[in-house]
This record gives sequence, C-alpha cells and structure tokens, in this order.
Amino acid sequence: MKQFIIGISGITNGGKTTLANRLLKLLPNCSLICQDDYFKPDSDIETDENGFKQYDIIEALDMETMIKAVHSWIKLSQDVLAMEEKKEMCSTCEEKAYFLIVEGFLLYHYKPLENVLNRKYFLSIPYEESKQRRSRRIYNPPDPPGYFDGHVWPMFLKHKKEMEETHSDIVYLDGTKSEDEIQSLVYSDIISSFSIHK
Repeated sequence: MKQFIIGISGITNGGKTTLANRLLKLLPNCSLICQDDYFKPDSDIETDENGFKQYDIIEALDMETMIKAVHSWIKLSQDVLAMEEKKEMCSTCEEKAYFLIVEGFLLYHYKPLENVLNRKYFLSIPYEESKQRRSRRIYNPPDPPGYFDGHVWPMFLKHKKEMEETHSDIVYLDGTKSEDEIQSLVYSDIISSFSIHK
C-alpha cells in the first residue's frame, strides 16, 4: 500500500477549501482533514494591543489534536489494507493507494505536520482580491472593523516570509486562475509525485 499526504495551504479565501474538496472527489480512497476544525475555544485566543483576536497564529490552533488525527488516518489506512490482505480480498494491494488531504492556512509552521506531508501546495491571491473575498464571507465571530488590514494581512505576510525562508519544497499556486485550471494542475502534479514516491 502507498500512502500519500497532501498539504494545501495559503492566504485566507484563496481557494484552499474549494481545491481540497475537488481533489477529495477525484483521488481514490481519499480523506480530508481541515485545520479550521482545530481552533481553540474563543476564550483561549489571545488579544493584541489593538483589541484584535489573534486567530491567525499557530497558538490559536490545537495542533497536537490535529496531528493525532493525521496519525490516526495513517494507522487506519494501514490496518484496512492489512485486513484486506489477510482475508485475500485485495488482489492488487501493492498498487492500492490511500490519499489524505490536509487543508489549512498555517500548515507549514508546525514541524510534526510538515514531516508527514509528501507534497505541499500554497495558494496566493493579491491583497485586494483577498480582502474583497473575505468581506463577502460570514464569520463567527464576525471580523471587527479594520481586522483584515490590522491583523489578517500582516500575519499572512509574516508567515509567508517565514515559510519562504525555511522551505524549498512548496509548490506555489496562483489563486486568481480558474478553479478548473488549478485543479488540473494540482491533480496532475499529485499523480506525478505519487508515482515518484511509489
């Protein structure tokens, strides 16, 4: 069995979730873990000197629980194939592949997660596009006035700079391209990369 874990990260409203859900339907035996499901309770989120809740930092996320979910998927997919082999249910087990997509805005700033990712993607869109898309979405709690310019965008630039300085294995994607074009590019790259890892 081959396991292949894909990271999809990037700017807020850059198309991460859309791409992840599209790939989920395309790739065989595929599962999805979303970083947004691992935010700590609002009462645990720090507030900066401007009164902005610090949601866009790694400390706002329960990464230990998230990485446990990833390791649980790894073990489960191994156990499933082992059971199939034991029951002689799988005549092509050596060729069978299990894919996991991990999607979120801060995937590449947590070493235990980075270490299990086979392929890393990062979606970017320009400032104006990101701000406009975010303004059309409903958040709970809602963004306070000035939150995008005062916290979201500065934190994105900070994290992106850190990422670029420490990683050389990330595939950068233009989030302004069509959903079909991005999907096609990433799907082809995954299949090609998976073949190399086999």
